[in-house]
Amino acid sequence: MDIRHLEYFAEVAQHLSFTKASQTLHVTQPSISKAIKNLEGELGVPLFYRSSKQLELTDAGKAVLINAKKVLDAFKNLTLELTDVTELKSGEIKIGIPPIVGAAFFSKLISQYKEKFPLIEIKLTEVGTKKIKKGVDDGTLDIGLICTVPAQGSSFEIINVLKDPLMLIVHREHPLASKCEVHFSQLVNEPFILYRKDFTLYDLIIEECSKSGFQPNIVCESSQKDFLLGMVEGKLGITMLPSKICQNINCKDLVVLPISESAVNLELGMIWKKDKYLSFAVREFIDGAETYLEEGL
Repeated sequence: MDIRHLEYFAEVAQHLSFTKASQTLHVTQPSISKAIKNLEGELGVPLFYRSSKQLELTDAGKAVLINAKKVLDAFKNLTLELTDVTELKSGEIKIGIPPIVGAAFFSKLISQYKEKFPLIEIKLTEVGTKKIKKGVDDGTLDIGLICTVPAQGSSFEIINVLKDPLMLIVHREHPLASKCEVHFSQLVNEPFILYRKDFTLYDLIIEECSKSGFQPNIVCESSQKDFLLGMVEGKLGITMLPSKICQNINCKDLVVLPISESAVNLELGMIWKKDKYLSFAVREFIDGAETYLEEGL
């Protein structure tokens, strides 16, 4: 059995199309068809129903697909490990970070890592927590920095980074600016400038508003800290940011206030997929992150 035959089969099974699999693999369709016929002959069972307009896996095909994925993952891990051995400290690491908070907390760690391993390329992708989890799970990301840490028993390995409360930011002329602290219930009539919907913090803020008996009036959503602050500076609404980021706000027109009795915190964590081979680049980044956290952010 050729490993390529399993690869061709898995790709056709994913797309349920010989044509799409051919385009993805850059292999001719007749070659893929022949490989799968050979695989079916070797296994002694049909893997696809070919009579209908839509290609469909047989029950045997579904069983083969589950095991084919395991074999392909094992083969990928083997080739990655051999690459590590032969190329030593070169390679790349793909990291997902949430806009607004990711770089603020990990820029120093990334800088230290690059100084130590200049040949390793770091590819940063800025997306919300939900997309980062998906990327780590499907392998398009090696590591993710996420807001809100997954529960134990998930498909991820986890390092808890910090728990940081959100602070309210208002214009200095806002009626709440003179308060020592603010409760969520006092924001019932305020225009909210919030994170995008793919941010977990968006869901947490909506939930906290609901607990206080109202649905927020959201006038704008963004993934950019400077844009959020600029909107507040322009007196267009209120926003919320983690306290560590608020420490670096230097604008005389903005006032930062603690939110009393709030359960909304930025719970920053670092995740990677369980039971997946970790390259030298990824292992060293994780080790460096653990040391960095032990020494204090």
